[in-house]
Amino acid sequence: VQLQASGGGLVQAGGSLRLSCVASQRTYSSHLMGWFRQAPGKEREFVAVIRWGTGRTYYTDSVKGRFTISRDQAKNTVYLQMNDLQPDDTAIYYCARATSYSTIAKEYDYWGQGTQVTVSS
Repeated sequence: VQLQASGGGLVQAGGSLRLSCVASQRTYSSHLMGWFRQAPGKEREFVAVIRWGTGRTYYTDSVKGRFTISRDQAKNTVYLQMNDLQPDDTAIYYCARATSYSTIAKEYDYWGQGTQVTVSS
């Protein structure tokens, strides 16, 4: 399975971006699609996850109310709408797929290549 992430860029604080991640093979209802991010010098951290079948979502506290994860099953694509972006959100954002619910990166078996998000103050 290949995951292709896109949509990153440079934005001013308070701005918005929408990330997309398309999977090369069908995503099944039992799968979970997650977004992680990694800032320079920091470990990769969990951002959000969605269960493909039910659409149930979960977010890390720092993005609740600002970020929204969603999926388009027909397009086999997961999105991350990011609003009110702040400089602390600057990172490379990765999409990933897991077969069981987790917020831990090592539990995800397939990863996209990452897309850079830079937020200027």
